[in-house]
Amino acid sequence: MDIKQAVTRLNSQLPLKSRQNQLGQELKLVHQSVLQSLVNNGLPPTLTELIYFLNKDEIEIGIQKLAYNDLVVLDAARKNIVGAYPLTIEQTPHQLTVNGQSIFAMCALDALSVAPMFNTAVQIETRCHVTQTAIIINMRDSEILDAQPSLDIRVGVRWQMPTGAAAHSMCLEMVFLLDEKIALQWQNGDVENTSLFTLPEAVEFGSEFFTPLLK
Repeated sequence: MDIKQAVTRLNSQLPLKSRQNQLGQELKLVHQSVLQSLVNNGLPPTLTELIYFLNKDEIEIGIQKLAYNDLVVLDAARKNIVGAYPLTIEQTPHQLTVNGQSIFAMCALDALSVAPMFNTAVQIETRCHVTQTAIIINMRDSEILDAQPSLDIRVGVRWQMPTGAAAHSMCLEMVFLLDEKIALQWQNGDVENTSLFTLPEAVEFGSEFFTPLLK
């Protein structure tokens, strides 16, 4: 599967940009403000900050609409934003250091998307889904500066429709894999329902999928 096909397939299962395009301009700016706050501050914006775009009553309704469309993820009480793809304050296996802040990515693909999406430097601390071997990746924009234990790391995607929030379902099956051998073991011959990507391929894939959300 080439990158264009991968982006098309993911957009068919999690059409974030299409859903964003259906929002009013003010609510679209709220969504983008959430993304910028997560990457710049390591936290979602406060209600006071969001009232800059809509009044208090409209913001509360707007946040629920964003959550209904899975453009943001809410806490268990369904009141407070905890994330917006690709970033979250919920703990995941994929911890990022970006702009001096510590935050998490929803999945392996998301982790590799943050640097090109926001034109910034990111360190990813994660682990192989199969072997639990520690993985550290340093990026600047779309460039992989360093990857440990090797540049042979792969990203595996098990294609599926999300159940509820994608962050708590399909994202769990978008994983880092130690190397090609382990990746093929994880795939287990199921090329119809799974895809494997090298690091550069995954960066391109993630960038093509997520960057349009900021436009």
